[in-house]
Amino acid sequence: MSISFRHSAGFGKRIEYWIVGLMLKSGLDVYLPLVDDDAIDAVIKRPDGSFIEVQIKARSKTANFGDGALFAAITHDSRPNYWFIFYSERMDKLWVLSSEEFIAEASQNKNGKNIGKRSIWFNGRRKNVQTGEPEEYAKERYSKYECPDFSRLLE
Repeated sequence: MSISFRHSAGFGKRIEYWIVGLMLKSGLDVYLPLVDDDAIDAVIKRPDGSFIEVQIKARSKTANFGDGALFAAITHDSRPNYWFIFYSERMDKLWVLSSEEFIAEASQNKNGKNIGKRSIWFNGRRKNVQTGEPEEYAKERYSKYECPDFSRLLE
């Protein structure tokens, strides 16, 4: 096993712990399940005593150009008190969506091997007007979900 494979294979887990660390640093009460067999990476206790479940998804800076914030083939049906945190390493951005918001914003595959699974693409591609080089950019329509301080999880 090469070092580069080990690096990419552990990327998701490293980002999960990094984001959990950021949440703890922000003052959130975070609990981690021992197993992840129900797509729950963290449980957050809100100030009112209620709990929410959180799924963390991340894309590395080594993702294909244009796919820096593409999260595809996600199996998900509406769940109360369930949230997603999406992180793009290349764009260094976090988006926080409730289960309902994710379903409303994501597209659902109608056919093929991933039928029924959902995808969301937070970025687009364009040519930089100054350099003429292609670049990725965060789509404006998703800016309302950008939340580096995790405050949306406490609403």
